[in-house]
Amino acid sequence: MYFPMKLIDTAVLETTLSEFSRARNWEPFHTPRNLILALTGEVGELAEIFQWLGEEEAVRIMHGDAAEHVRQEVADVFLYLMRLAMVLGIDLNAAVRDKIALNAQKYPALKP
Repeated sequence: MYFPMKLIDTAVLETTLSEFSRARNWEPFHTPRNLILALTGEVGELAEIFQWLGEEEAVRIMHGDAAEHVRQEVADVFLYLMRLAMVLGIDLNAAVRDKIALNAQKYPALKP
């Protein structure tokens, strides 16, 4: 089953990340292992913000003082994931489209 959807064009972001990394000579350090470890660390920083919150506090977090911190950590996670995909040669648009289609088959929508 094909699941039609429009995805974001990641080409501009990929170019920006490549130029950013190249300008700082970070490319030798952007190995899959290092990027996975960095990604894990950033996910940990995001989780730390929510660690001791109750469910209601967590739902309201973007309306409080921690909103900008959450926003920055989510961006860090996304950027490391994007960079990892780039280094591994994964087309994220295709991977996401294919995964959603697979999930649509695996978990069919409930019938009314």
